[in-house]
Amino acid sequence: MLPKISRFTPLTIAFSALALLLGLWAGLMRLGWQLPRLTPSMANLHGPLMICGFLGILITLERVVALQRKWMFAAPLTTGLGWLLSLAFPKLIAGPLLITLGSLGTLVVLSYIVRRESAIYTWTMWAGSAAWLGGNLAWLFGMPVYRLVLLWMAFLILTIAGERLELSRVLRPTQHQMRLFGLAAGLFGLGALLSLALPEAGSRLAGAGMLALAAWLVRFDIARRNLRHPIPLTRYIAYCLFGGYLWLGLGGALYLGYGVLAAGPVYDAALHSVLVGFVFAMIFGHAPIILPALFQIMLPFRKAFYYPLGLLHLSLALRVVGDLAGLDLARRWGGLINEIAILAFLALTILSIRAAAAPKPRVKAALR
Repeated sequence: MLPKISRFTPLTIAFSALALLLGLWAGLMRLGWQLPRLTPSMANLHGPLMICGFLGILITLERVVALQRKWMFAAPLTTGLGWLLSLAFPKLIAGPLLITLGSLGTLVVLSYIVRRESAIYTWTMWAGSAAWLGGNLAWLFGMPVYRLVLLWMAFLILTIAGERLELSRVLRPTQHQMRLFGLAAGLFGLGALLSLALPEAGSRLAGAGMLALAAWLVRFDIARRNLRHPIPLTRYIAYCLFGGYLWLGLGGALYLGYGVLAAGPVYDAALHSVLVGFVFAMIFGHAPIILPALFQIMLPFRKAFYYPLGLLHLSLALRVVGDLAGLDLARRWGGLINEIAILAFLALTILSIRAAAAPKPRVKAALR
């Protein structure tokens, strides 16, 4: 049975969706495409809009809807107000402050989950939300994004890894496998935290942790077994996840090999290998699971979902090659097609939701 939808859910989804659209717009500006500047600080807020605005709200909302506690909606709604203020009044501290308070609320929600079920996967997700709060506090006090972005990435990576471990319980992972997971997640989390004080050592340690997590997911996650599953939806989800794990490994390898990354082509390649290749592949794969809970409808699977997924991977490969080979045109076009793939997936999802929500025609009674 699907959980009852709250009146706060549509508003929260609107905050998240608008942050996505504005974040994509800002991303094109950062790539060098000439677009109208909606606000003076638009391009600089690409990262906060995508990670805190879109993904932060969406991840928190998923938890809140599942738990059915109205007071928990304060967390994603506060984050939504925060990114709006950050965009409208970039010189004021109010926007980052509200985003930080929203992430504190997310940590409270995850603490509630851990209290109900204390397990390695819930603690991993809790650590991810703590990393988001830590990154937001660093941002609030003026640290540049490239210095704290590993903490923001830890929020996403640890949350997803914890979810995958939880779903892989059906395989009954051994104690050895669980220890390997904890070691990989701990290595990555420690590196992300250490990067604030010792950027070089922390970045390389975090890269090693990403590589280790990617290797664990490729080897032990249920996605590998489902690549040839007879059910089309299950097989599609497996392809999404497995491809994402490979991108996570590439991002980890770049951080391990290069150490501290600031603005530049390698930074772009490492960052978007994780945030586009890994995170959006997870979104593409998990949408058929998450959206029914949010909208109280069953989302029918269509083979057309493979098209934006393939476009996402191919365009990201073009972008990364452009970054590493110094081909600016390839980087720019790869980034543009990245966003086209995301928007195509969004449009296809909306069409599927509308089709599922449309009233079914009544079957006329048979003639006597």
